[in-house]
Amino acid sequence: MNAPNDHSGIHDFDFFQGSWQIAHRRLKQRLVGCTDWVTFNGTSTMHKILGGQGNIDDNLLDLPDGSYRALTVRSFDPSTGLWAIWWLDARQPHQLDLPVTGRFENGVGRFYTDDVLDGQAIRVRFVWSLPHPDQPRWEQAFSSDAGVTWETNWVMAFSRRAADATS
Repeated sequence: MNAPNDHSGIHDFDFFQGSWQIAHRRLKQRLVGCTDWVTFNGTSTMHKILGGQGNIDDNLLDLPDGSYRALTVRSFDPSTGLWAIWWLDARQPHQLDLPVTGRFENGVGRFYTDDVLDGQAIRVRFVWSLPHPDQPRWEQAFSSDAGVTWETNWVMAFSRRAADATS
């Protein structure tokens, strides 16, 4: 995901600049053995900030019971080579989620944090991949056993919106 001559990691999210259609698939309940998924659409637009050392994307999520907006903020620390990713949900506008931190290796980004869900300590993992040009994929998974096993609970399949399509 790096630029050809830059191995620092600062360019790892360059593939995600622009506007996207999103096919969401999310578990109805997490870490309770649920196998029922809800699917919905959304959009996202990402642009760089902080002179290229960060980026931000504005999201519209069209859930079956109503739409809402959310924001993702990412920043790169050149001293560690790590990215931090925060999520801000407009339904809880004063609550910024704990950041996940990590990096891309061999074209796959893995980002982690420790959090709490319904009073239970959990490990959170984001995985970014690019299975096809202009079709990135994001997955969120939770672990209640310190990362021994993982439950993927949200998947976003992105496709570049026509106005941003590259040839």
